[in-house]
This record gives sequence, structure tokens and C-alpha cells, in this order.
Amino acid sequence: MTSPREWDAASYHQVSTPQTTWGEKVLARLALAGAERVLDAGCGSGRLTASLAARVPEGHVTALDRSWNMLQVAQTNLRPVFGPRVSFVQASLPDLPFRGGLDVVFSTATFHWVPDHAALFARIAGALDRGGRLHAQCGGGPNLHDAHALAESVMARPAFAPFFAGWPGVWQFASVDETTMRLRQAGLADLEVWLEPAPTTLATADDYRAFVTTVIYHPHLARLPDTLHAAFIDAVTALAGETAPPFTLDYWRLNIAARKP
Repeated sequence: MTSPREWDAASYHQVSTPQTTWGEKVLARLALAGAERVLDAGCGSGRLTASLAARVPEGHVTALDRSWNMLQVAQTNLRPVFGPRVSFVQASLPDLPFRGGLDVVFSTATFHWVPDHAALFARIAGALDRGGRLHAQCGGGPNLHDAHALAESVMARPAFAPFFAGWPGVWQFASVDETTMRLRQAGLADLEVWLEPAPTTLATADDYRAFVTTVIYHPHLARLPDTLHAAFIDAVTALAGETAPPFTLDYWRLNIAARKP
């Protein structure tokens, strides 16, 4: 597996409306008193972190992300509004720099980028105080099966195939049963785990191209020389335009709620 490619955080902040919309629904299901110590695990550019911080006016939010670019954009967006109530940490999941001290670990659109979910949930359990909660959503089950199939058909073409030989991908789209088992093994209780479909249609070929370049296919582009990036994305976009409905991404969201006894 190659090293992850740095995110284009400014572009992500502009195009990540689907992820933010899903995340707002996840946040709406989270009961908060207002003084909790919360970790936003995979804060991205901070669009959802802002809503989270507004829900805990007497608490504190730690915004954590692997990407330095994401953290820079998040700090620019959040510090003028929330000041010291939000802090920022660069770290790669599952390596959480916490041993207890958290009331809530919140995360959306992130866990599917972490290959080892058993280690992830164990680290989260260790970061939570007794009674602390995990409240998360990520891609799961058949998430983006069709979108990845389009990419695979392009990857097999002679111009691209040498760069993808033996590549296993970088995603972990776990099932409900797998996730439930791993949460139990981590010692978490009161488990609620379920999948829901969230198909997303982009309005135009340009919208689709911008979205998938930034959000979905950047691991593919990391394996290609820069001179092939546009050709790869153009080929996938052309195939997506032939599907019914065109430019539709077959998203499935895995919802996770648990508590540390």
C-alpha cells in the first residue's frame, strides 16, 4: 500500500456538501449537555466541527486529522469563531494520543480510510472515560461498489494498468456484523450499528469530475504520474455519464453508536 496522498483541503471544503449533510444528521442524533470533552476524529476542513463546537458551549472539541492541509483550513475557519474551545491535533487513526479524558468520540466519513478497525475501536475505548460514547458514521458494506467498478475498468486499460498491479486499495468498508463484533471485542456496550443507502447524484459532468477527483479517486491518482491524472478522471467521468442515472455515486453509510461501560 502506498503512502496516502495529501488532501486538497480547499477543494474538499468546497465540494464536501454530501459528507457535511450526512454528518449534520448524525450530529442531530447525538444528545449533548453542552459541557462535554469531544474528539472529532477526522475533522477534515472543519465544516462539521463548527456545528459540533456550537453544541458544547461549555465544553471543548479536539479536531484531529491525519492531513496537515485539512488542519490548516480547519484552523483558519474555526479559530476566529471558537478560540481556545477548539484545539487541533495531527495524528493518523488508529493512533489516538489520548488515554481517557474524553466524553465523546465523534466521527463521520473517516473510519473507512482506516484499515484496522479492531485497533481503531480499541484505541477509542481507551480514549473514553467510563460512560463515554462513540458516535460515528462512515462508508460500509457495499459503499461505492459501482463507483469503484468504473475505476477498475479504467485501471485495466493499458495506459494505467502497470500502476495498479497488485494494488489492494485503501478502504475498509465493514459490514454491520463485522463492526458489531469489533466493538464488542474492544469492550464497548449499548451497541447500535446499521447501514443506510445514501445515493448521491452530481448535477453535471464538471461537478462529478471535481467531486471524485477530490473525494473518491485521489488514492488512485496518487499511483499515477501527474501527466495521467486528467486522462484517468476523464475516462471515469465518461463512463459515469453512461450510467442510469448519470453521475450517481452509490454511497452506503455505516452508523455506529456505543458506550464505554
